Amino acid sequence: PLQNLHLISRSIHHPYYPSSKFQRPPLRISIQLFSSLNRLPLRKTKLLNVKYGYQFHRNFWLARLASRLLKLRYLILGSAVGGGYTAKKTYDQWKDMMPDLDEYKWIVPDFIWELDEHIDFEKLIKAIPDADELAKLLPDFDKIGESFTSLKGLFSPGSPGETAFRATDQGYDNDKQYKKVITILQNLSLKYQRMLERLEKENKELRKLVLQRDDKGIHQRKLKKSLIDMYSEVLDILSDYDASYNTQDHLPRVVVVGDQSAGKTSVLEMIAQARIFPRGSGEMMTRSPVKVTLSEGPHHVALFKDSSREFDLTKEEDLAALRHEIEIRMRNSVKEGCTVSTETISLSVKGPGLQRMVLVDLPGVISTVTSGMAPDTKETIFSISKAYMQNPNAIILCIQDGSVDAERSIVTDLVSQMDPQGKRTIFVLTKVDLAEKNVASPSRIQQIIEGKLFPMKALGYFAVVTGKGNSSESIESIKEYEEEFFQNSKLLKTCMLKAHQVTTKNLSLAVSDCFWKMVRESVEQQADAFKATRFNLETEWKNNYPRLRELDRNELFEKAKNEILDEVISLTQVTPKHWEEILQKTLWERVSTHVIENIYLPAAQTMNSGTFNTTVDIKLKQWTDKQLPNKAVEVAWETLQEEFSRFMTEQKGKEHDDIFDKLKQAVKEESIKRHKWNERAEDSLRVIQHNALEDRSISDKQQWDAAIHFMEETLQSRLKDTESVIEDMVGPDWKKRWLYWIGRTKEQNIRNETKNELEKLIKCNEEHAAYLANDEVTTVRKNLEARGITVDPCLIKDTWHQIYRRYFLKTALNHCNLCRRGFYYYQRHFVDSELECNDIVLFWRIQRMLAITANTLRQQLTNTEVRRLEKNVKEVLEDFAEDNEKKVKLLTGKRVQLAEDLSKIFLKYSQILLLQSWTWIV
Repeated sequence: PLQNLHLISRSIHHPYYPSSKFQRPPLRISIQLFSSLNRLPLRKTKLLNVKYGYQFHRNFWLARLASRLLKLRYLILGSAVGGGYTAKKTYDQWKDMMPDLDEYKWIVPDFIWELDEHIDFEKLIKAIPDADELAKLLPDFDKIGESFTSLKGLFSPGSPGETAFRATDQGYDNDKQYKKVITILQNLSLKYQRMLERLEKENKELRKLVLQRDDKGIHQRKLKKSLIDMYSEVLDILSDYDASYNTQDHLPRVVVVGDQSAGKTSVLEMIAQARIFPRGSGEMMTRSPVKVTLSEGPHHVALFKDSSREFDLTKEEDLAALRHEIEIRMRNSVKEGCTVSTETISLSVKGPGLQRMVLVDLPGVISTVTSGMAPDTKETIFSISKAYMQNPNAIILCIQDGSVDAERSIVTDLVSQMDPQGKRTIFVLTKVDLAEKNVASPSRIQQIIEGKLFPMKALGYFAVVTGKGNSSESIESIKEYEEEFFQNSKLLKTCMLKAHQVTTKNLSLAVSDCFWKMVRESVEQQADAFKATRFNLETEWKNNYPRLRELDRNELFEKAKNEILDEVISLTQVTPKHWEEILQKTLWERVSTHVIENIYLPAAQTMNSGTFNTTVDIKLKQWTDKQLPNKAVEVAWETLQEEFSRFMTEQKGKEHDDIFDKLKQAVKEESIKRHKWNERAEDSLRVIQHNALEDRSISDKQQWDAAIHFMEETLQSRLKDTESVIEDMVGPDWKKRWLYWIGRTKEQNIRNETKNELEKLIKCNEEHAAYLANDEVTTVRKNLEARGITVDPCLIKDTWHQIYRRYFLKTALNHCNLCRRGFYYYQRHFVDSELECNDIVLFWRIQRMLAITANTLRQQLTNTEVRRLEKNVKEVLEDFAEDNEKKVKLLTGKRVQLAEDLSKIFLKYSQILLLQSWTWIV
């Protein structure tokens, strides 16, 4: 707001010279203005060409001056007409040379084309001063002209040989007239400054109204992101990209560096127009880089990159919560044993009137490591600062504390190393109010702002005031204090500082202009770099995988997901016959040992059929109540797992892709882990099995023959196992000994002799019981000792168990052959017949129970469990899809990594191209 105040005062400031012989050379003054209306520096304007000293004129100088002013009007009018024609012709030529941008019309948000429907431009035109009001300002311009004429008269002689300033008689009058002119100029400057502020305020309110209407939904289609938001996202993506392909991020951002407690955070808060950062007196508060994206919006809000919560910056409680959240994130990012972190916190701030740019606040540079800090804190801060400043397109915002001696600064040397030519550095001197009070020589501040005190060079130098040092001050109060200070500051009144070099408002405008200029220049370079990288990656892919599509990790996961779901659906296509055959076979393998050892063999040792049936019924009832349903459910669950694994792991010829094997295995294991069988299945299955085992009625000869066949297969399998055990006990027979030259061991010879003695005992009594009596054991032992073989009684009993088992199984198989013709006697309940086939009925009951159980389990599998397993698989796949670490762990290999790099580079190249289009259009 002070820039117009000192436009003229700088030009007319001069000392008083009484001597008439001294002449100063011509001084041409050019002033660069900034305005928030256009946000671009205005064209440099030559205000006046003031000459000091004597000028000799002849008489009638007033007439000559009037004639020259009239000529000047005609020249201006003629130049305006001719310049307008030339500008129109140049514009038409330029318009013809421009390419057709209709294809890129979609890039511009829809509300731009619909502004005339929702904004009353007539009302806006009425708000602009009309010609009559502008005409009222002409007397003011006349007064300015008169002031200049009077000012010129101060330096003009009244007659030849006389001076304009006489130290004796006219000194007091000239000084009084000079002060009067200065007062008039200051009043006019303040008047137009207030008018400019009013227009800027109306413009700001109008922009806010447009944004609010758009925010409420002027159009139905969702708005695209703003340029600065998209640019910030590109920076975030590029920061995560692997730099192994020489595609380092060289896009511009404003890097804020400075000594600790130099006022970096305060400058950022003034630019963001909110007290958003945690504060501390002398304590290190910035412990990690904070990337702040500033953009314009209808409401003053802030939000983090990884969170959807919006903090209303107009409310003090939200500001406190935001500062607390930033502090927590900083402390969480710092690893144990460290003081600062390299992890970047991304924050977006939107609000009306904010300058669009991306700033990165870095930890303050320190000179000494204090107690409580990690020993490498100083080096870590230096490395972080250098990492951000070494970007050739980064704008370095160097913050220097003006209240301390310049010689104590560390950051200026660091910035000079990274940018020795000062082509991308902007120097900011903070706490100028304290500096003006404390510094004995004000010219020292002028030397700093002019870049003569420090060895570093910079694009521009600015002086700002960021408050009185009270953390509870609001942004508005700080602005008022800053404006009031510079209005009354001697630094401006004595022209030590220029108006456009003061206040944070001018600083933010200058930084924003420099930022977007660098963006336009660097985006094209980045696009070329990414294009070259993309070509190299595509060439490598074609050479290594010429027949495969370029699928990144997410696309491969989706492909694997579809294959897995297809394989799960294949479980529903398994035929009922296949399910029942597998279930019946597996269940019998699991329970056959129990049936033979604990039910059939004990019952077969009884003397009559009545005792046999009673023993079988009791043992079957106990088995059904305690073990059988549980075993059946286990068998069904294992069968489902095996079938699921078979579909998941079987190769499909040339279409099989082994890159999915690890993922499929993980999905299978996790799905099986989550699956739980229905708890009520055992209760219902127990009733069904109990009823099936109670049925003893064989309806036809086919079922009878099937039971005999089932019994024979079972007994033959057991007999084969028993023969194998006996062979291991007694060693190879004489054929193997002669053919393969295999001999028996000493223990095997003893076992063989014991076996021969026990076989003689069975031949003598074919109806011998299953157990040896003690006297029989003694007899066998003495017979062996008579032949010089010492045998332990336990060895005799152990050998007897296998010998008798083999004899019993052979006898049972012979009995099966006899019962093939026993179905007729069974129908007559074996009346008038010595043949008893109760063991056939037992095996028929077992066989029927297995068939009914398999059918029940098959129905439960197909109707319930397969669908529940499919649901579990879908849930596991959804969980894996959200877990990027899991996908990286399960989908690995050179092919995946190369496709991932191709996908990332293509995405970044597309965004860079879109960003390039935006920058040129905007």
